[in-house]
Amino acid sequence: MPPTIRAEVFPARTPAASQIFTTVLSHGPLTRVDAARRAGLSAAAVTKAVRPLLDAGYLVEDADVGTRPVLGRPANLVRVDGGRALFIGIKITGGEIFGVLTDLCCRVRVARDIPLTGSAPKAVLASVAELVGELLTEADGFGVPVLGCGIAVAGEVDRAGGAVRYSPFLGWRDVPLAELAAMTTGLPVTLDNDVRALTVAEQWFGAGVGLSDFAVLTVGAGIGCGLVVHGRVVAGAHGVAGEIGHVVVDPAGPPCHCGKRGCLQAFAGDAEIVTRVRRATGTSVTDSAEAVALARAGHPGAREVYARAGEAIGRGIATLANLLGPERVIISGEGLAAYELFAGQIRDAFTATAFGSAARCDLVTRPLPFEEWARGAAATAIRSFVRADQ
Repeated sequence: MPPTIRAEVFPARTPAASQIFTTVLSHGPLTRVDAARRAGLSAAAVTKAVRPLLDAGYLVEDADVGTRPVLGRPANLVRVDGGRALFIGIKITGGEIFGVLTDLCCRVRVARDIPLTGSAPKAVLASVAELVGELLTEADGFGVPVLGCGIAVAGEVDRAGGAVRYSPFLGWRDVPLAELAAMTTGLPVTLDNDVRALTVAEQWFGAGVGLSDFAVLTVGAGIGCGLVVHGRVVAGAHGVAGEIGHVVVDPAGPPCHCGKRGCLQAFAGDAEIVTRVRRATGTSVTDSAEAVALARAGHPGAREVYARAGEAIGRGIATLANLLGPERVIISGEGLAAYELFAGQIRDAFTATAFGSAARCDLVTRPLPFEEWARGAAATAIRSFVRADQ
């Protein structure tokens, strides 16, 4: 078994230190006064929290000459030293593994991907170890330690227990992936659902920065949803919070593989769209690219399938807005390649179905490649490293 690589822990793992660090990470550089205001802490608490982080090199101070008062010295800005440490993020799909090496600010320094030769846990672990090994070799050139690895997998994931409870794309049930990957790679491993991992990245570094309540809806092979409520990424009691793909949006709709009818997945999942386009057009389309091309060419049957997918997505987003009242819903996933075919229907169905002020929810599209999902996995590793409550 490889030796565990991490030789240090985050200093002062107190809630205040973690809160100040993540505040500066997402919003910095900040003065101590601004950091205290954003974090809701006293100036004394900020000073106490910042000191060990400065001493350990995780935070650095710079003079802010732009805020120099008429008398006295300029205020000092506190920022995260992104080059202080490195993290690895791994996104596992049904046929490929994507990996990134990021700095402490989750900026991607190296990206790699390799094909997945088999879906059995042993084969996947071998591929993960190969990819992590490549990224660790790249990390040697930066001269700072790799302090953790995040792995993101679609399906039902028990983050606290480090286990994949059910992954339909891999055919797994109850696989203790975090423990196995840690033994294989020698790194501390954080495991999470892929959409929740992407949501962490959006909360700290993306379109969710500064928002206390928002959601990430992903459209593609599956329909996923990550939720942030009162500033926290929500997993739920059983780790399946946000399972919007199997919310019924039309009881008379098409059958879903889960056994129900009219689920959002049955209308808007990639494979389901391809099947419905094939039936609606009588053509032998085999994948999403061919289905999209047929719709863009103006085939009425194909266009109707995408229109109904858009309506279903809009109703699903309205359900989120009505239940949780998020400030924003970020729409992402590989299904955005066809976005212009159903964008209008999403907006119209959302407006028609959202109740009252829920209709004020901001809808934002974010086309993100799989490397960004791997970056989300790295973000979960960074979160586990710096947060005392994770």
